Amino acid sequence: MERLICTVTNDLTYDQRMIRICTSLSRAGYAVTLVGRQRPGSVPLTERPFEQVRLRCRFDAGKLFYLEYNLRLWWWLAWQRFDAACAVDLDTILPAFFWCRLKGKPCVYDAHEYFTEVPEVVRRPMVQRIWSAVARLTIPRLRYAYTVGPELARIFEERYGTPFAVVRNVPFARAEFPDAPKPHPRIILYQGALNEGRGLETAIAAMQQVDNAVLWLAGEGDRSQALREQVQALGLEDKVRFLGYLQPEELRGITPKAYIGLNLLENRGLSYYYSLANKAFDYLQAGVPAIHMAFPEYEALHRAHPGFLLLDKLEPAALSNTLNRILQDEVLYNQLREACRTAAVELTWEREEERLLKVYRSAVRSDF
Repeated sequence: MERLICTVTNDLTYDQRMIRICTSLSRAGYAVTLVGRQRPGSVPLTERPFEQVRLRCRFDAGKLFYLEYNLRLWWWLAWQRFDAACAVDLDTILPAFFWCRLKGKPCVYDAHEYFTEVPEVVRRPMVQRIWSAVARLTIPRLRYAYTVGPELARIFEERYGTPFAVVRNVPFARAEFPDAPKPHPRIILYQGALNEGRGLETAIAAMQQVDNAVLWLAGEGDRSQALREQVQALGLEDKVRFLGYLQPEELRGITPKAYIGLNLLENRGLSYYYSLANKAFDYLQAGVPAIHMAFPEYEALHRAHPGFLLLDKLEPAALSNTLNRILQDEVLYNQLREACRTAAVELTWEREEERLLKVYRSAVRSDF
C-alpha cells in the first residue's frame, strides 16, 4: 500500500477540501496522513478514514509561526516513510519539496489559491517577494500539480512552466435535493473565513436596507472582532448572527436552511479574482440561490449552471438591491432553485475525484 503525506498549516478540523481529498485517496487504497498544527483553541479531531497528525508550535501567527512550523514539519518528515508527499500551498512546500528530492519521491503541489496574490500578502511587498522566491525555487521543478479552477491552472502553467490539473472544490453528493427553506426567518448565509477581502463589511452594511431577512456568518477569522463591532455600531444585532466555527458536517446541515448564499470577494489580488470557492458549489448542491462577484470563474460557472446571480460592484446599495430582488421575486427564486437542482446532479465530488486520483496514480507510479 503506497503511503501519501499531505501537509497543511491549519488544524485540520474545518478544511473541507482536504477532508474530501484525503478521504478519496484513502478509499482508493492509499495509506494517507494529513499533517497540520495544534492550535491553542483546537477542538478534538473527528475520526476520519485517514491518519491525522498535529504538530505543536509555540507561535500561533506571523513570520515566527511560519518559520517554526516549517522547521517542525521538516524534522517530522525526516523520519517518515512515504511514496509521495503533497504540499498544500506555498506555506508548506519547502519541507515537502526538500525531503521528496532527498528521498527520491515525487512531490505533488496542491494550490488551493494563488498564494502570492492573496490580500494579506499583496499588501506586504517584502512578504510577497519572499513567497514569490519560494514559488520560483520549487514549482518549476515539480512534475505533478493541481489547482481549483481552469484560470488559475492557466496562469500557473504560464508563469512556472509546470502543467497543472484542475480539481474543483465540489462537495459530496447529497442523498436527495433539499426542500425549500422555511420562509421565516429568511436566512442570508455566508460560510467561510471572516478574513479581509471577503466583502463582509459590505454585506453587513447592506443589511440596513434589507427587511424580513437575517444574515448568518458561519466561520471566524482575522476580521471577526471588527465585524462584530460594525454590527454593534450599526445597531444590527437583531439582523446579523455569528455562528462561529462549524464542523463540515454541521455546516452541511445548516446550508440548506438558507434562502440566499453569499460569496463576495473584493478584487484585491489575482487569487480572489480567479477564485472558485467551495461555497459556490455548496450553495448549488444545497439548492440555495446565491450571489457571487462577476469574476471570470463565476461567470463561466453561471453560463453552465445559472443557479445564482452575479454582482458587478461590491457596494452596499448594489448588494441590497440584488438581495431584495431575490427575496421579493418568487418566480426568479424558483428559477434559480431549479438551476441549482440540475447542478446538484452534475457537480459532485464523486465525479470530480477521478481527476484527483489520476494525478496521484501518475505520481506514485512515476520514476523520480
